[in-house]
Amino acid sequence: MTSAQNDTVVETPVEAVVEDKNPRKQPFPQGFLNTISTGWADRPESLPSARPHAAFASARREKVSAAFPGKRLVVPAGSFKQRSNDTDYPFRAHSAFLHLTGWENDAEPDSMLVFEPRSSDAEDAGHDVTLYFRERADRSTSEFYSDATIGEFWIGPRPSLDGVAADLAVPTAHIDSFLSGDDDLVVGEDDELTRFVSELRLVKDEFEIAEMRRAVAVTASGFDDIIRDFDRAVAHPRGERIVEGVFHQRARSDGNWEGYDTIAASGHHACYLHWTRNDGAVVPGDLILIDAGVEVDSQYTADITRTLPVNGRFSDVQRRVYEVVLEAADAAFAAAKPGVRFREVHEAAMQVIAARTAEWGLLPVSAQEALDADNGGQHRRYMVHGTSHHLGIDVHDCAQARREMYYDGILEAGMVFTIEPGLYFQIDDLTVPEELRGIGVRIEDDILMTADGPVNLSADIPRTADDVEAWIARLKG
Repeated sequence: MTSAQNDTVVETPVEAVVEDKNPRKQPFPQGFLNTISTGWADRPESLPSARPHAAFASARREKVSAAFPGKRLVVPAGSFKQRSNDTDYPFRAHSAFLHLTGWENDAEPDSMLVFEPRSSDAEDAGHDVTLYFRERADRSTSEFYSDATIGEFWIGPRPSLDGVAADLAVPTAHIDSFLSGDDDLVVGEDDELTRFVSELRLVKDEFEIAEMRRAVAVTASGFDDIIRDFDRAVAHPRGERIVEGVFHQRARSDGNWEGYDTIAASGHHACYLHWTRNDGAVVPGDLILIDAGVEVDSQYTADITRTLPVNGRFSDVQRRVYEVVLEAADAAFAAAKPGVRFREVHEAAMQVIAARTAEWGLLPVSAQEALDADNGGQHRRYMVHGTSHHLGIDVHDCAQARREMYYDGILEAGMVFTIEPGLYFQIDDLTVPEELRGIGVRIEDDILMTADGPVNLSADIPRTADDVEAWIARLKG
């Protein structure tokens, strides 16, 4: 249905005159429909200069094009994901899409990056790349006021085709022109393409490294905030939620979001590796393990863990466990050199964990026997996870890379990864002395490999037991 007003045709949605089955929706009166498209100021657009990192995204696209000569490639941004009824989770575009477009937290849902092979007999003729997305709706259409998902009356201004083309330095077109194109096009996951774009992120460029440094810096401020608010966390029956909320405020104010659900695990909860329920008390005398990372606007995230004594001082047994984890972390850092295999970092940490748990009489075998690749592993009861993973635009970045490129891959300059050993003695683990039960410790840092060796990006966040105690004392005054 349409109605005319000042020679402007306004599309009238069905719900304007016929009540929708949704009990929350109300029909729009005719007077609203006759006037809604008028009385708006012009919105002149000044095209921006290209983002500084547009050239990096262009270089990444060139590598993809060279790897798939003559093939039509589609990299989707993804869609909203329903949380409940008519509410969605906050949208975050697919990491490959973000990496190849340079779009950040302002990326549009349901967009497509399309590599169209150029017409040529030569296989290496390259591709014409176009970014397809839904352009802003003109106010002469009903979309801007009637669609709660994409209408500007509901969500605010959306980008224009010309504006994004200038901003990202890539040609753009309306998504409708793509969807009405080749009916034979298969859009979806392709194992070879998925693997390639994942491995493409193994080595970070200058822009990515700068963003990682920024994410770590904001995360460090979030940890400071947590310590300053320890008293409030202790006073609340669900103090872990206070810790989580304090960090969330920093993540949202100085970044985009958290890169993953914050782990605020106090007391024996620290022995649960991915404790994100965060509904426990924060009790003086206990340790609290906080695994948290800020995702900045570019969508690159830090991933830091610190284990803190709630009352500001480690007990003797807590310090003993902490010092072993720190020793394992330092051994892993020392093993991380250009040219060594990624798995050797984990092996170095495991040598310490096996040796110390054997010394404490916790293993039924010797440390050497526990380290046997086929018949050992007894020490892994107390550290079941790996020591390192790649980090970047995903918290577990490059996860679709081949094993020979990842776990068995060679460390080289530009790689960013974690080092995060731990010891976890479950509250009901009868293989350890009672004094150890319920203690969980993890220390996690973000490491940049350079030609001269590893650099700890998070080294300014206190790591040693003495420095942690001094840190808490300083911030709590």
